[in-house]
Amino acid sequence: MQLPAVPGALTPSLLAIPVAFSINGATALADSPLVLMLTGVLVLAGLISIIFFVSGGSHFQDPLFCVFVLFSFTSVVDLIISLEEDGYISGFMEVYVREGEPYLRTAHGIMICYWDGIIHYGLYLAMIAAIGRRKSYRNLGLFWLGSLMMSVVVFLLGNLIGKYSSDLSPAFLLNLPYVLIAGWAGVRLFQQPKALPCLSPEKVAEEQRKHLYQRPQDMGLVLVLLLTAAFTFFRGMVVLDCPADSCFEYIYQHEPYLRDPVAYPKVQMLIYMFYVLPFFCLCIYGLVLPGCSWLPDWSLVFAGAVVQAQFSHLGSSLHARTPFPYQTPEDVWWSFLLTNVLYALGPLLLAYRCLRCPAFFLPATPASLLTGKKHQ
Repeated sequence: MQLPAVPGALTPSLLAIPVAFSINGATALADSPLVLMLTGVLVLAGLISIIFFVSGGSHFQDPLFCVFVLFSFTSVVDLIISLEEDGYISGFMEVYVREGEPYLRTAHGIMICYWDGIIHYGLYLAMIAAIGRRKSYRNLGLFWLGSLMMSVVVFLLGNLIGKYSSDLSPAFLLNLPYVLIAGWAGVRLFQQPKALPCLSPEKVAEEQRKHLYQRPQDMGLVLVLLLTAAFTFFRGMVVLDCPADSCFEYIYQHEPYLRDPVAYPKVQMLIYMFYVLPFFCLCIYGLVLPGCSWLPDWSLVFAGAVVQAQFSHLGSSLHARTPFPYQTPEDVWWSFLLTNVLYALGPLLLAYRCLRCPAFFLPATPASLLTGKKHQ
């Protein structure tokens, strides 16, 4: 039997609901982390067989089809976990979370489950539909790649060094194949051919001759990126216990969540400081000098990463599961929301600018070729 791409993808992902309910009842008798891990491995193996059955192997010419269907199943599981932890449903993943991954009960764990169950799930369906129609999904895939890798890296490092480091069980190892598959999928996405814009060499050369002051939108983006980079550096110094009075005041009066012993916010700010901050500087370079063909792709990756991180950080700071001393004070809610939303907006605007007007970032056309065309 062969189903169309999207209905065929929905079938395995929606099986997560009865499977989660059944496993919750069966493992309640064992209450063993090792049994939970083995059960998860068997479920994933069975899921791959179902994917091949419903697709008839027709979509396996693109191996990422299998990856997206498999991850759509885990997205529905994550959505069930987040809804259950917030009290909207019950009786699905309680045993697994309690015995296998108790850190999913934290505010950060709930937020990344919401993001995975809603945003990532929507991206999976969109990319599966594109594969079924033989359309390009490279841009969606790069945005998803950044979002997923940021979520996974912060989550794993926070678990390893935070207060839940002593509670790690064999079920934690289920995250390792997840990281490896995502990394392999990212390599495949970068290897896909780019959609080249229909621009003449003359148009590209004309756009690349413009100085920064002749491009007011890019000047605004450079200013936004400079402010974002400064804020990134400041928050990195805050979590590194900088003795300056401004850092002390900020961490106690504006973002006390940065002191939470779960370590997710600290890991997040350090990743911002050591990886995202250099990228912001490279973006400014790419907006000043023409021909930086790497910028459109990587702007999508970092846009996905920063948006996901900011969603999790904002939600965790305000969530009731965060202990009260680490929650954002009510009198600074609006300033806190405004600064963090604007922080996420900068990379999104950059990615939009790169996709909308890519001429400035295309490889420079040799002058000899332009001269030859003019003579013709």
